[in-house]
Amino acid sequence: MATRGAQGLVRTAVVVRAGAAPLWWLGVVAAGVGLVPGGLTGRRIGVLGGAALFLVTAAAVAYGRRQRYVRLARGASRAGKFDVLQSRHVTVRNWRRGHRWWLVLAFLAALAGAFAVPAAGGMALAGAGAGLWLKAAWLGRREREESALVWLRVDWLGPRAGAPAGKQVKAYRSTGTAAGDAAPGGARRR
Repeated sequence: MATRGAQGLVRTAVVVRAGAAPLWWLGVVAAGVGLVPGGLTGRRIGVLGGAALFLVTAAAVAYGRRQRYVRLARGASRAGKFDVLQSRHVTVRNWRRGHRWWLVLAFLAALAGAFAVPAAGGMALAGAGAGLWLKAAWLGRREREESALVWLRVDWLGPRAGAPAGKQVKAYRSTGTAAGDAAPGGARRR
């Protein structure tokens, strides 16, 4: 698929990974603070329920929409000579700015839920962060196997810069593994 003109491209794995750290750390803090009130169920039930929520949430986030990612990656065309590759730092900053109020609301909801079920909301939030890390790691393994990094157009990310497999995404682009400033999976290059 040939395209004319330069387009801004953003790494798919970096967008996926951008939310992992804030969700993880907000979840850890909310779970820790959530242990203070005894809650309606008691701490033991809250922690056991939270552990189950952690595992379920991590699995749901890690495995959600995988077929869409695979389908888009299979049909990826080569990035154009004049396409502009967005840096990892800018991608992470844009994701966090676009989701800051959702993160605040999720954190407050996890804290409020601690009065009913201690620590469970925070552990679910941390599970979402762990799931994003797992999904980014899976994308990184695919990128290494294919020897190609997967990108998408910046304008297809949506208003909050965070939907790398959303309905508006028509196709991915690919480059060699040396392109950009992020390693396969979206981590910083060493």
